Amino acid sequence: MGKVVVVTGASAGVGRASARRFAQHGCDVALLARGDAGLASAATEVRAAGSRALAVPVDVASALEVERAAEQVEAELGPIDIWVNDAFVGAFAPLWEMTADEYRRVTEVTYLGVVHGTMSALRRMRARNHGTIVQVGSALAYRGIPLQTAYSGAKHAIQGFTEALRCELLHDHSAVKVSAVHLPALNTPQFSWGLSRLPRRPQPVPPIYQPEVAARAIVYAAEHPNRREYWVGASTVATIVANAVAPSLLDRYLGATGFRSQQTDEPVDPSTRVNLWQPVDDARDFGARGRFDGRSHSRSVQWWFNEHRARRLGAAALLAAAATSAALRRGRRQ
Repeated sequence: MGKVVVVTGASAGVGRASARRFAQHGCDVALLARGDAGLASAATEVRAAGSRALAVPVDVASALEVERAAEQVEAELGPIDIWVNDAFVGAFAPLWEMTADEYRRVTEVTYLGVVHGTMSALRRMRARNHGTIVQVGSALAYRGIPLQTAYSGAKHAIQGFTEALRCELLHDHSAVKVSAVHLPALNTPQFSWGLSRLPRRPQPVPPIYQPEVAARAIVYAAEHPNRREYWVGASTVATIVANAVAPSLLDRYLGATGFRSQQTDEPVDPSTRVNLWQPVDDARDFGARGRFDGRSHSRSVQWWFNEHRARRLGAAALLAAAATSAALRRGRRQ
């Protein structure tokens, strides 16, 4: 690709895996996140792949910090070609056990962080009439689940924001592209450092995928931005379709199963540090993966078919053309 890419939330999880994959595709990568140790390690991985890296400590909840980071990226790496909005924080608790400040913080980072990143990207991309923005979404953008009302609400907001923005760009006949990638449950460190008021340790709802599955989809979306959104994982497809067909039934199902399915059998460690207000990876690098390696899938059959759809359709068209040609030749001989 050979482009300049900005990835928010790049110190861990999906952002970390995505930054690494962009570097492997020959891109220079600007890494935006809060944790110093995670940022330093992510930059090392990008450089090890042969690309330039720029680590910028930033809290995406601050529009000013994001804008200053964008200025630094263009000054040191060059014009931004791709901007990936991935940063978020979450909380595992019933609504009535959260404070208004905690709810506001999740919303400011997860939703407004995307708005701030998109604004800074567009200030540059619209002037050049070139660039791609990738919004990292979730199945929860279509279907909220219990114990994650703040995160579900933020992801729904991102979906509406992105749809409206896409219309504005089309109205202006802009060449800037915006695509969304909706992800399944992933094995990331968020389950080790997210705010939780559950009696047992939180977990992703199975089936669980490794963050590298998400990274492949995000890089693919950046390379093929004409498609408005991508769904990753069979569970994402099933969740979105089920909610469109039978939302009330899904309400009851999640009400009955959603609390248990998001908790392990392990009690919560009261000494666990939480990343809602301050980074946890300031002194320790958590990497891309969480603690569910043994239960996580490194590949998605659904995504493989999705990624290779154009090739399969092309092959089918060639076979159809060959069959038609053969039939015509037989018709002439008869």
